[in-house]
Amino acid sequence: MDAVSGSPRPAPLGREAFAVFVAVQTRWADNDIYGHVNNVVYYSYFDTAVNRYLIEQGVLDIHAGSTIGLVVETQCHYFAPIAFPEPIEAGLRVVHAGRSSVRYEIGLFRRGQAHSAALGRFVHVYVDRQTRRPVALAPAFLQVLAGLRGRPAGEMLGAAGAP
Repeated sequence: MDAVSGSPRPAPLGREAFAVFVAVQTRWADNDIYGHVNNVVYYSYFDTAVNRYLIEQGVLDIHAGSTIGLVVETQCHYFAPIAFPEPIEAGLRVVHAGRSSVRYEIGLFRRGQAHSAALGRFVHVYVDRQTRRPVALAPAFLQVLAGLRGRPAGEMLGAAGAP
């Protein structure tokens, strides 16, 4: 049980729980005085992994697209430390897709480890770039999200996004 909320604390997840993996490189500046990645940096990894995947799949244009994703909720459970210079692998899955919002879960794995060092939740609401009003997810976007529910576990994306 979580001492604060009284709810059961999640356990680390295995790689099989995730549809696809995205490589993320730790940086020297990510470490804190205690010699491991600072907790706030994990949120940057979540954002990087989700957006990189969407960009590489061709459904998000961060520079000129009319639709952008705004973060409305994040959460992270930490299980084991990560430290620079370790490369990590971010497992992605979609646990809910609404009309204009998506809840992603991201597992951060140290290279070669079977269970997540951290488990994050990341909710995007997709909005019109100019008005900031929610917009319905496009069919192509929904198709990519469906792949995050049904792709084989353990598939790793390289720098160009090719499996």
